[in-house]
Amino acid sequence: MQKVYSSAVDALDGALRDGMTIMSGGFGLCGIPQALIEAVRLSGARDLTVISNNAGVDGIGLGTLLESRQIRKMISSYVGENKLFAQQYLSGELELEFNPQGTLAERIRAGGAGIPAFFTKTGVGTVIAEGKPVQEFDGEMFVMERGLVADISLVHAWKGDHEGNLVYRKTARNFNPMMATAGKLTIAEVEHLVPTGEIEADSIHTPGIFVSRLVHVPNPLKHIEQRTTRPRIEEIA
Repeated sequence: MQKVYSSAVDALDGALRDGMTIMSGGFGLCGIPQALIEAVRLSGARDLTVISNNAGVDGIGLGTLLESRQIRKMISSYVGENKLFAQQYLSGELELEFNPQGTLAERIRAGGAGIPAFFTKTGVGTVIAEGKPVQEFDGEMFVMERGLVADISLVHAWKGDHEGNLVYRKTARNFNPMMATAGKLTIAEVEHLVPTGEIEADSIHTPGIFVSRLVHVPNPLKHIEQRTTRPRIEEIA
């Protein structure tokens, strides 16, 4: 089965439709599938539900899909760094399902593992638990959270082979691995595409069985959300 496509647009061809649910990997701007997000924007697909820790920043990453008004609902844990995200939510234009960050991660992991629901203490007694089953275990109360599965998962990896085996690098190994397992169709963009068998088996983070399509995106532009610096020692002297 040929998994490698010539471009991000080709990799998404025939997979997108209005109203679908998309998972998008990354944390802030670290490890986001930028090329695939841009292909979603170019497709014009609308009324999307997007599952992601956040929505990029204004004009970058998922922020571009907010600008084009293609996202109807976000399932996230963080709104900061994106003024448009906050504006659309506060104006009622964008639906938002807030999650504690650990709960969001576990909901995605559970979905990928075939677990329909689980119980957690996080959120008990708060608005997070409203409308959800609450049950006592060993004298303590827990709220039930549903696992998450997406129609498409978009992930970014540092290295991949032609079978779809993926390796993530450093902090870009954030939501990407679990999202790769929780999509009915997983599409990966990789910085380095190598022949099958070149990645040592023990180094593989996501086995190729989870990945249906790949696109090679060498030397991607990597943005920094908040650049903080301090004077060099010689400048202080």
